Amino acid sequence: MDFETPGALIDEDIANQFMIEQSLLQCNKQIEFKDSFSGDGCRNLQNTEREKISKAIKLGDEAALRKLAVHRHAFSEEDNAGYIPLHEAAIQSNQNILEITFTASPSDAQQKRTLRGKTALSSAVERGLLDNAMFLLNKGSSPDSRDEEDYAPLVTAIRNSHYDMAKLLICFKANVNQEGAHRRTALHEAARLGLNDFVDLLLKSGAHPDPRSAYGLSPLALAAQAGHLEIVKALLRRGADVESQAQDSATILYEASASGNPDIISLLLEYGADANVPKHTGHLPIHRVAHRGHVQALALLIPVTTWEAVDESGMSPVHSAAAGGQTECLEMLLNAGYDPNFMLYSWVRRNYDDQRRSALYFAVSNEDIKSTKILLEAGAMPNQDPVKCLQVALRLGNYELINTLLRYGANVNYFCKVNTTHFPSALQYALKDEVVLRMLCSYGYDVERCFDCPYGEDSHVPDNYEGWSDTVIKDTRFCEVISVFWLKSLSGKVVRIMLDYVDHIKFCSKLKAVLMEQKQWPDICHIQENTRCLQHLCRLKIRSCLGRLRLRAPVFMSFLPLPDRLKDYILYREYDLCSKTNHTGEK
Repeated sequence: MDFETPGALIDEDIANQFMIEQSLLQCNKQIEFKDSFSGDGCRNLQNTEREKISKAIKLGDEAALRKLAVHRHAFSEEDNAGYIPLHEAAIQSNQNILEITFTASPSDAQQKRTLRGKTALSSAVERGLLDNAMFLLNKGSSPDSRDEEDYAPLVTAIRNSHYDMAKLLICFKANVNQEGAHRRTALHEAARLGLNDFVDLLLKSGAHPDPRSAYGLSPLALAAQAGHLEIVKALLRRGADVESQAQDSATILYEASASGNPDIISLLLEYGADANVPKHTGHLPIHRVAHRGHVQALALLIPVTTWEAVDESGMSPVHSAAAGGQTECLEMLLNAGYDPNFMLYSWVRRNYDDQRRSALYFAVSNEDIKSTKILLEAGAMPNQDPVKCLQVALRLGNYELINTLLRYGANVNYFCKVNTTHFPSALQYALKDEVVLRMLCSYGYDVERCFDCPYGEDSHVPDNYEGWSDTVIKDTRFCEVISVFWLKSLSGKVVRIMLDYVDHIKFCSKLKAVLMEQKQWPDICHIQENTRCLQHLCRLKIRSCLGRLRLRAPVFMSFLPLPDRLKDYILYREYDLCSKTNHTGEK
């Protein structure tokens, strides 16, 4: 068998490569030669004429455009947006340009549409070019042709506030009841935008006063929603149904509650609107005005809204006012007799991940201190929600909000649902904040429970422990939490503060081992090794006799027959860092 040398193989590869290149060059030349005589070549010539026509139209060069009129084929050419010359001429203010272009254009040019579905007439109407629109209408353009968004020229004229254009289209028999996008008519659009003149024009021209859109909305609903009083009056006089409802069961009165115009609401009530018909979500008009802070509208709706309707809705307007942060509405509702402790019904609570119930919870979640105080002063109970209001306030870190809730009876010793600790849950938010920690302790936090450990001085590792557990972790002791490596540095300060609120206590072996590493250990030892002073012990005894509920009740403490200085001592006022912080800020 013969073998070729490496040099011979390379030479052959070079020759083959050269042949391939020559073949490709020859192929390209043939393609170029064919293109010069093909239809595509003719199209390039047409595009050149099309560009000249477009330039002449935009510059308003009538002489150049007349010369180019001989190229009839170019007047049917579209650009990238689907425009033919007639579309471009329709939006020019020079009507002569439009007439020259129209004459040179093919017979079907008026019906040609851009990529957005617009005819030449639609373009002229959109620009408000009355003379151009009249010319095209006289030449037979349809006044009812719709673009891709389903807008007819009449609706386009209304959306752009071209009153004379609308009159012109109606004169040329535009259908005033034609349905467009979402089955809305021209009257829907005029009512929504608050265009009184257009509404009058349409009604006089035979527009149906109460058509319904695909969502069941009437022009009356849209006008009421936007607060257009005169249009509401005009439609009601024409017989629009004041009791109509949209697909979501929203009434005209509910829609009017969005704007909160008291004159409209009063007018609708005069015409027989019912304030007790709910939307499919259960909301009534009173809920909507309370949430949006429409005080005058709320004053009108309170007397005509029945308690039975509110009860069936599963929510109180007090919830709505609190959620919207509308303090004036909140006070008005409470003064009218609404219960600050009305709880959301179960089917309403399901809409919230935290299963909230009370109006107070909404106010606290919004960090709305003013609404929170109004509700608490009216008798709102702060411990009714699955997630406690105090827990929300602690999470927010708002001192004034925390203090307000504690003063009005918030349970400082709550256990949250997912709690795994032996001590009350509030402490976890106070480990790094002395102000909050002292606030909790002053209001009766169960400090002694933190030092409750079954192991005492023995080892905290069970005899049968194998490194894992077959049970759910729960009832975790304070010593186990504070001894983890990212919290142990806080243990000394936290325990030292806690000692101000208890008598003598014993440390378990685990907590003691952690505390011995802290700089506060000598101070802690001094307190533990010496008898507590009689004054401190008396304070603890008085607080124990009074109980936590009385301690955190400002009214009870004010009537207690003791000197103010003694009251302050019993309430740990010397450790009230929150008040000191506020006073410093005010200065």
